[in-house]
Amino acid sequence: MPFVESIVASRSGRISRRGLSVVVTDEQGRPAPAGGLARWLTRVAPARARGEVGIALVSDARVRALNRQYRGLDYATDVLSFPANSNRFLGDIVIARGIARRQAHEVGHDEPTELRVLALHGLLHLLGYDHERDRGTMARVERRLRRKGGLAEGLLER
Repeated sequence: MPFVESIVASRSGRISRRGLSVVVTDEQGRPAPAGGLARWLTRVAPARARGEVGIALVSDARVRALNRQYRGLDYATDVLSFPANSNRFLGDIVIARGIARRQAHEVGHDEPTELRVLALHGLLHLLGYDHERDRGTMARVERRLRRKGGLAEGLLER
């Protein structure tokens, strides 16, 4: 998948801990400021999360185009996950920055907190969790990891 490769190509700003390496970039693959998102995600990720993860903070229009291209859905969504078929690279998480900003405002927290909520949700999808089919397993894991990371509310509770 070309999108996956473009994010991983940027190594500056990579945070690595306990076998998980996270790099946060913008739409052009440049390091993006994200309020400590990479460090936070490596700290709260489940132990089985090993390998590299790219997080791209992109425009709502870019997420809409990706959603249309890969899922056949013509609208922007808050987060998309693109698992990789590799032992070393888990995949990419793509977050719509505008939607994240609006959602943060709606629920009453700051944008870095919303980015954490979305990144954790996306990481769990990269690890194979599917809240639409797993009878609450993903919700339970997400709730436990949110508590560990100091987040009061998650995406699935909204």
